[in-house]
Amino acid sequence: MPKSGLAKVDEGPVLDLDRYVPGLLTWLANKLSRGASAVYRRHFDVGINDWRVIAQLAVEPRISAARICQVVGLDKAVVSRSLAGLEARGLVAGGDAKRRRVVLTPAGRALHDRLILVALERERRLLACLTAAERETLIDLLGRLHERLPAVGGPLEIVADD
Repeated sequence: MPKSGLAKVDEGPVLDLDRYVPGLLTWLANKLSRGASAVYRRHFDVGINDWRVIAQLAVEPRISAARICQVVGLDKAVVSRSLAGLEARGLVAGGDAKRRRVVLTPAGRALHDRLILVALERERRLLACLTAAERETLIDLLGRLHERLPAVGGPLEIVADD
């Protein structure tokens, strides 16, 4: 029987933090984000959320803020603040606030092209402990988990304490 993310202590069940996959993914992502944000702020004067917006705009130019939220998984207020700050700095340009189609300006594209080198080097360092085959397996597994997110968000039957 496979091990689960559940452990037992005298007081009852607790999470086995070495095996609880949502926790492992969250903690890894949080630590990566915190480190990236520090590097990006120090060298490029942008935070991690700004980088995520810039990266998505490079991949998919002329998209709406709603589309950025959908793809990147950020709250619309976070994306809105990021876009406003990036626009004030001349890094993005767009249309009306409601249905704006945002695009990187030449300065934004130049910043992206410098930032991506750092992002890819950080990824290389993270994955250096894996073989090429393991990296491909990891990418496949993460993609499959991403596809399962709607099932995780579905209704749950919660048993009430009596």
